[in-house]
Amino acid sequence: MTLHLLALETSSNICDVALLAYRDGQQRLYTASNDETGRHAECLLPMVNTLLAQAGIGRHQLDVVAFGQGPGGFTGLRVASGVTQGMAFGLGIPVVPVPSLLAVAVRAAREHAATAHPGAYYLVVQDARMGELYLAVYRAPQDGADGAWSTVQAPILIDAEEVAGWFARHAPEWGLTPDAPAFIAGDALTVLPKLASLDGGQGLLKAAGAWRADASTIAHIAQLAWQRGNAQPPESAVPLYVRDKVAYTLAEQQRGAGGNPRAPVHGLILKTMAPEHIDAVAAIEARVQQFPWTRQNFADGLKAGYPAWVVCQNDRVIGFCMLLIGPDVAHVLVIAVDPDYQGRGVGKMLIDHCQQQATQHGLNTLVLEVRPSNQGAVGFYQHLGFKEFGKRRDYYPAPNGKREDASVMEKTWSRPQEKS
Repeated sequence: MTLHLLALETSSNICDVALLAYRDGQQRLYTASNDETGRHAECLLPMVNTLLAQAGIGRHQLDVVAFGQGPGGFTGLRVASGVTQGMAFGLGIPVVPVPSLLAVAVRAAREHAATAHPGAYYLVVQDARMGELYLAVYRAPQDGADGAWSTVQAPILIDAEEVAGWFARHAPEWGLTPDAPAFIAGDALTVLPKLASLDGGQGLLKAAGAWRADASTIAHIAQLAWQRGNAQPPESAVPLYVRDKVAYTLAEQQRGAGGNPRAPVHGLILKTMAPEHIDAVAAIEARVQQFPWTRQNFADGLKAGYPAWVVCQNDRVIGFCMLLIGPDVAHVLVIAVDPDYQGRGVGKMLIDHCQQQATQHGLNTLVLEVRPSNQGAVGFYQHLGFKEFGKRRDYYPAPNGKREDASVMEKTWSRPQEKS
């Protein structure tokens, strides 16, 4: 097997590049880094060219481009995603977006391998300035260093003063003990050292270093993703933002916008749907659909064994989905988000989880139906990479005894071809 993987990481002030070259049974890693704030756009491509020259290969020999997708500095994320997408389109190769906070967790785990334990939880806290932090929680694999990490809490933006309360609410769910503590890592430990003692001295949390994401770790994560067939098409090279905006523009204020822009919801927990969730799920469905699934429909789906999940905040169900795993594709049977929480990342969290589940079953396609008249939903799915590939005539009931066609949409992520 031959593999040439380029990795870019620019979510902080450091511009970092790595080139992983695997050929003739040998693996070599080439790295370059620049710590000059504001020079990412100027330095990135020259650093790439330097590493390619050191490895003795041309761009056309690259198999995949990976990048740290954030969250982090707006300009840096745009540079890395833009370069990744441009190179991938030009070379006809796939990409691997890697959450930068996941890279911090993996790096911390590798640096503390002697004291870590299988299945350990990693709480990542990165400085987001303005008294806020980027926070995420990941769980290390239980089947060895090259196993799959799981996302316990997708990246969120949280006030630094809220982190202790957030940890106190959610830590009991992780079953922590002094012998099996969680690890906290990230550069926010430098800014706020007190974060290392969120557990109040109970021995449930251990500091694992003020790490930042780096291109070498991005390359390591991307290599495993590539080997599992989880590379994606070039258009998937987009940044992960959890702070879309920090204030309304003057024009928006003049149009009457007041207060703060809608922010991502804090403290989201993804759970397997259980019978006790059905009443809340059916209530959300009734709020968002004119012809909703009934409570019995959801109960029948669970009884039939369809995988389903709910998203909760403070034990309140605010979104849900149900999936059908087929022989060739995974079918999103139903998905909805409480109207009070729409546009704040809940739907994306559910779709991302469906994609992850499909991949774990060896599939690389998600399919769903949507009413063409529901332009908000159509736009949402298009934003996540879905494309229409057909229609189902008279699929949905409509007012006055009429029927409405369904737009059938699919999202497919590419599988890399192994080179000999």
